[in-house]
Amino acid sequence: MRRQFDLIVIGTGTAASTVAHECRSAGWEVAVIDSRPFGGTCALRGCDPKKVLVGAAEVIDWVQRMNGRGLRTENARIEWAELMRFKRSFTDPVPKSSERSFANAGIATFHGRARFVDSTVIEVGRDILDSRKVVIATGAMPRRLGIEGDHYITKSDQFLELETLPPRIVFIGGGYISFEFAHVAARAGAEVTILHRDPRPLEGFDPDLVNQLVARTKRLGARVEVGMEVTAVDKSEEKLSVHALTEGKQEVFEADLVVHGAGRVPEIDDLNLAAANVHAEECGIKANEYLQSISNPVIYAAGDAAGSGLPPLTPVAAYEGRIVASNLLKGNHRKVDRMAVPTIVFTIPPLAAVGLLEHAAQQKGLNFKTTNQHTSGWYSSRRVGEESAGFKVLIENGSDRVLGAHVIGPHADELINVFALAMQADIPASRLKHAVFGYPTVGSDVKYML
Repeated sequence: MRRQFDLIVIGTGTAASTVAHECRSAGWEVAVIDSRPFGGTCALRGCDPKKVLVGAAEVIDWVQRMNGRGLRTENARIEWAELMRFKRSFTDPVPKSSERSFANAGIATFHGRARFVDSTVIEVGRDILDSRKVVIATGAMPRRLGIEGDHYITKSDQFLELETLPPRIVFIGGGYISFEFAHVAARAGAEVTILHRDPRPLEGFDPDLVNQLVARTKRLGARVEVGMEVTAVDKSEEKLSVHALTEGKQEVFEADLVVHGAGRVPEIDDLNLAAANVHAEECGIKANEYLQSISNPVIYAAGDAAGSGLPPLTPVAAYEGRIVASNLLKGNHRKVDRMAVPTIVFTIPPLAAVGLLEHAAQQKGLNFKTTNQHTSGWYSSRRVGEESAGFKVLIENGSDRVLGAHVIGPHADELINVFALAMQADIPASRLKHAVFGYPTVGSDVKYML
């Protein structure tokens, strides 16, 4: 069947839903396409279900930290199957709720892989869809590792569906997915190993604070091995063997489960972009400051699929979705703002960052001062028994702007938002230092970090 629309949106996640609903509210005839259950990565296969698991691990960790400080920990444990049932209470309703939301808005829904057959013509199964405009908001997928035996490797969304937790787990890659899942799995009783190819994991975060997190991870009993290039995975009976090359020598790590944590890329390879004359690169669709394709002006991109230069995060997807919708409805007038976007590793404790790293500020030739301290002795850390805590804040001399903030410790995931707001609203450090916050909270620590 051939159908005509004003707008086709490929994807049903945060960016896609934002664009589709805003354009439909303006009276456009809109269609959405997704080959997976409707709802997108964050709600179904990413941040939301992950945070449910992290929440359980946080409770276990807090109880263990407080052992001998008024609590006894003998019976505290994670019941994995029960935790997964609780997790599904969040994820299971999402596809029907998402599809119902589209239907109630009058948005046409199509299930299947989208494939361009012309500039604005898309094939989905037996349907051919024509449109005046197209938005690509397909999200991201695990990077292809290209190693022998990669079919034995479990993807992150599959990890979030495990009915039982295997006793030995190897994570390939030292990014946020590996560290977050490793912290959950270790506290659920698994033997955990992280293998990272480069000398330092979590390269987008402050190296001094990363060192604290790595040390904390090792104290859990986990192995963190750097300089390990995984070359193959093989299987013998029920055992998996991970082969890695380090300093010219081969090492083998045995496991019951091997998990892909080596990064994600935009999920655009099978869209047949060449038929629509859409240029793309590894970071996504090549787009201008309006998130419009540089090679096909009737096509826009948002979220993880867009090469916007902003980090591939859910709040960014929503922000870009609003920009695309506004530019579609009113003509190009809203540009992507290179704002300071906070990013967080939801380990225990969390590691958070916003703005520039020290070396990046130095490369830019900025004149700045750095305040940093290990804060395990501060009240906010001591009262919960957290030994891994610290911060580093970069403040520009003269302008008094906060250039970057980096925090590890209790509630660092919330504290970083204070710094992000200050940077986005151009609040000088001196004014932030004299703000009145509720006490005792981690927010009240901000004045001592400046």
